[in-house]
Amino acid sequence: MDSGNIAWLLTSASLVLLMTPALALFYGGMSRSKSVLNMMMMSFGAMAVVGVAWIFVGNGISVGESMAGGLFGNPTSDLFLNASWVSGDGEALISTGFGATFAIITVALISGSIADRAKFSAWLVFSFLWAILVYSPVSHWVWGGGILSDAGPIFNEDWFPQDFAGGTVVHINAGVAGLVLALLLGVRKGFGKEPFKPHNLPFVMIGAALLWFGWFGFNAGSAFAADDSAAAAWVNTTAATVAAILGWLLVEKIRDGKATSLGAASGVVAGLVAITPAAVAVDPWGALVIGVLAGVFSSLAVGLKYKFGYDDSLDVVGVHLVSGLWGTVAIGLIGTTTFGAWDGLFLGGGFGGLWAQIVAAGVTIAYSAVATLIIGLAIKHTMGFRVSEEIEVAGIDLAEHGETAYEEAK
Repeated sequence: MDSGNIAWLLTSASLVLLMTPALALFYGGMSRSKSVLNMMMMSFGAMAVVGVAWIFVGNGISVGESMAGGLFGNPTSDLFLNASWVSGDGEALISTGFGATFAIITVALISGSIADRAKFSAWLVFSFLWAILVYSPVSHWVWGGGILSDAGPIFNEDWFPQDFAGGTVVHINAGVAGLVLALLLGVRKGFGKEPFKPHNLPFVMIGAALLWFGWFGFNAGSAFAADDSAAAAWVNTTAATVAAILGWLLVEKIRDGKATSLGAASGVVAGLVAITPAAVAVDPWGALVIGVLAGVFSSLAVGLKYKFGYDDSLDVVGVHLVSGLWGTVAIGLIGTTTFGAWDGLFLGGGFGGLWAQIVAAGVTIAYSAVATLIIGLAIKHTMGFRVSEEIEVAGIDLAEHGETAYEEAK
């Protein structure tokens, strides 16, 4: 990289790091007032332990030389980033830092599925293990030359999955993990019987706005250069997001008679999620289609938890898994070769690309589900994962952190 591209990646990495405090605001506002600090601390805790995990061994597993047929990178190749540091290569160092910010936000996303009921210490242990054992290998599969890349054993240079900035690695991966943890911890007391309303909608909207801002680093930064691909990613990110807001609000207006601020903020996130894998794989018209349908699909999907009985507290499944799946599969339907690797089915590219996207999504779902379940069960049967019913009812903030967000009026 020249100095200008390194400067863009430095900026992008900083933008992506900002996304995790933004997520803390977004999730915190959606939580109840008695658990807002715990919810926000789960994001900050993820920043801490995942950052350490990445420096320790995560980066090596993600981008190191492929081992075991492309299942993971060499975990000893960059212990404590020693190899990156000794190289004196600024490009390698900031690329490593950029990768760390992705790992951090991915783990933090999962926390929204288990709001109000998880021990903070258990969450920290889970975050550390999941970053190393789940996120880093999946990152290697897609971006490090592993099994889901054109260099792996499944695909070839003509037909291989496209995931520009993290549809499989980030959103499907986190969405599945969130669903598994929600099932493992069980429902909150009163789930389905009493409303769990957001306690601070301005927090939610500010958090969504900051997520949108940071997402330009997430998507456009994934070009690793200040070039044409970065420009395309920026424009498509905007197009999909504005369309998703309208899609979500339209469903609300038809279904409920009101277009809500929570719906607008959630539409922002749904659109951002859906365009992430397809940021350079579609044209702006395709981005609008992906965005508006992401808003529709996710706004409908968030209600499924009541039908099927899983307590996905802050709709990680409905937004990240559903819109992540849609954006990933959509590449196989409307992808274009202008900046992407191949044309989608509807543009004459055949079924090869669509099949590659489906396989990548399926493999990610299967591995994330099994690995998350193993990690979650290990924690549950050792240190315990869920707080007591008394703590949950009284409020998790005071029990877990010794403080509350709001002092009661005297």
